Amino acid sequence: MHSKVDFLLRPALIVKAARLLILSLLVSAGFAQNAREKIIIDTDIGDDIDDAFAVALALRSPELQIVGISTEFGETETRAKLVDRMLGEAGRQDIPVAIGIHTDAKTSFGQRPYAEGGHFAKTSHPAAVDFILDQIRKDPGEITLVTIGPLVNVGAIIDRDPQTFKKLKRVVSMGGSIDRGYGDPYGPPTPPQPEWNILNDVASAKKLFASGVPVYLMPLDSTQLKLDEVGREYLFRQGTPITDALVILYHQWGQQTPTLYDPMTIAFIDDPKLCPVQPMKITVDDKGMTLRGTGTPNAQVCLHSDSEAFFQFYLGRVARK
Repeated sequence: MHSKVDFLLRPALIVKAARLLILSLLVSAGFAQNAREKIIIDTDIGDDIDDAFAVALALRSPELQIVGISTEFGETETRAKLVDRMLGEAGRQDIPVAIGIHTDAKTSFGQRPYAEGGHFAKTSHPAAVDFILDQIRKDPGEITLVTIGPLVNVGAIIDRDPQTFKKLKRVVSMGGSIDRGYGDPYGPPTPPQPEWNILNDVASAKKLFASGVPVYLMPLDSTQLKLDEVGREYLFRQGTPITDALVILYHQWGQQTPTLYDPMTIAFIDDPKLCPVQPMKITVDDKGMTLRGTGTPNAQVCLHSDSEAFFQFYLGRVARK
């Protein structure tokens, strides 16, 4: 039997419970927002096609907060226009785009028509070195720098302010060749060799591995992931802004089967099981070889990946409507 007091208190208790529920939901939402890993992608997008596929995966990764995208190597201004358009088509013009250090590298830049078309190019961009250092200072210990091109900007940042660079949470990098080089991933292993991203700025690679920042390395050993015709057809017929951008960039790239080296960096951050790492001491020689050394490890290296698991993950994310 309920008393009159119980009856009068019941609405107040309901209101209090509702407030607690709303507060709990707000806290949970805030936690989910804060739990997202803050990343900056440093890319030489516009030559090979895998950079665009990496950016596409990042845009479809709820685990990530893309703090910015910086361009590097060669025509960094035109690369920034390409990123502007890709982000604009995807409705993500809120993501800052920074222009890296221009170099005299002679690259094909087959995706130039996409970069110079469209209506999303911004009138100005921050300088990449300044932008990245500012973001590290703003959120020390929270920023993951994802490097999917030669390490020109990285070397310049270390030269400018090595102490701030050390306040990165980590660097996740596609680069190097430990036990195998370029070749058919289904064929006999090829000997290790200088890998493009390391070879095109050996001095900066040496600085990175000596920086004291945690480095997670995705070398050729685990990133020669071939997107076959079946996977391409499935992805390209989805008709979303992101997959449509990939269709255009793929055709301007002008080759047949893309190797998705760079997307493994993003996939690893989303789900580390896709590319298990092991501690290793990495030394870079003057020829651009990434060699196993002795002594205290300075990197976590992924030597093996499951291509089937990777593509199930990748296509499931990027093809989603």
